[in-house]
Formats: sequence, structure tokens, C-alpha cells
Amino acid sequence: MSLPILYSFRRCPYAMRARLGILLSGQKVNLREIVLKHKPEAMLVASPKGTVPIMILQDGSVIEESIEIMCWALMKSDPHDLLLSHNSQQQEIAQALIHANDNQFKPWLDKYKYADRHPEHSEQYYRQQGELFIGQLESLLSKHPQLLGSNPSIADYAIYPFIRQFASVDRTWFDNSGYLNVQRWLNAHIESNDFKTIMHKYPTWLESGESFEFG
Repeated sequence: MSLPILYSFRRCPYAMRARLGILLSGQKVNLREIVLKHKPEAMLVASPKGTVPIMILQDGSVIEESIEIMCWALMKSDPHDLLLSHNSQQQEIAQALIHANDNQFKPWLDKYKYADRHPEHSEQYYRQQGELFIGQLESLLSKHPQLLGSNPSIADYAIYPFIRQFASVDRTWFDNSGYLNVQRWLNAHIESNDFKTIMHKYPTWLESGESFEFG
């Protein structure tokens, strides 16, 4: 194959993260849009765990984690220095923020979004647990426009799709919350051309049989 294959699902924040990394690096892939209820057999053969995003490289190797797809792309080309190549301290902070997002915030986000499936606590309780991370971001964004400074880094692009999902659970509550800096930061990202590009709707691969060049 001439390009890597990316199995993606438009609304998945992990897949958004991967597409952002690919787009911002200037790499190109053949994108195959899937429906989670009808996962293609070829995808499951490549990665039996069956979660997106999944990228198959030209040599047949498979990258199964969204942050690894971002790093793969940006290590090939990083015109905006999203990997913070000259600042090891900020690299560590970015890694810590992404780790907290994925391992602490995301489980609470899932319970907040699907609170009816987790009746042991209320929706408000799950939201409050998620707010611990939102508050951390609010504090960082009170100091500068992006999480680590004036310019966005891998941390911003790896995290904001998940904050978007958090905000959408109860948009009225989020819009009236005190997280003004997070609101400003999130709105700037989701109104950007980059976000509009990665959210373009493609026909599903199973229905169309088509891959679409992306990046």
C-alpha cells in the first residue's frame, strides 16, 4: 500500500486526537471511517481489541494507541514544534497532563456521560470528579492562552477533544460554569480550521468500499 491506513470513527475523541496529529504534521494516510457497531473484519484482524484509532503502516506493523499515532506523525514532521523539542521540562508536563487526562479524567467522563449506567453515584457526583481535572486546566489557562504557553502543544491537541465531550454532556451547565479560561480555549480550538478539517464527514468504509486520503 502506498499510504498508511487509518481506521477512524469521526466522533471518538481518541480518533480526533490521532487525526489532529496527522493533519498538523503534514502526513497523509488512507482514512477508513467505521461504525463501532459494525467493525470491519480487516480492522479486527489487524487489531483484535477492536478500538479506534488503528493505523497500519506500509510494512504491516500496527499502531493501536492514539497518542502513539500522534507521536509517530509528529516525529516525522513537526513544523509547529508540538513535541516541545527544546524544552524537556515542558515535555514532562505535557506527558503528565495527557496521562492524567487518559487515566484519571477519562474514566470519570465516561461515567458522567453515561450516568444512567452507573447508578451507584449521581451524574453530579461524576461531573464533580471530572471537574478536578478541569480545574487544573483552568489554572494553567489563567496564565497563558494555551496549556503550556502562548502556542499550542501536543498537550492541547491531545486533550481538547475530551474536554469537548465533557462540555457536551450538559452544555447549559458548562456554559454557565466558572471555567471561563477553559471555555475560551476550547471554543478557539473547536472553531479552528484544523478542527473543521478533521471533522469532515466521510462515507463509511463498509458501505462505500472507499478509503479517503487524509492529511
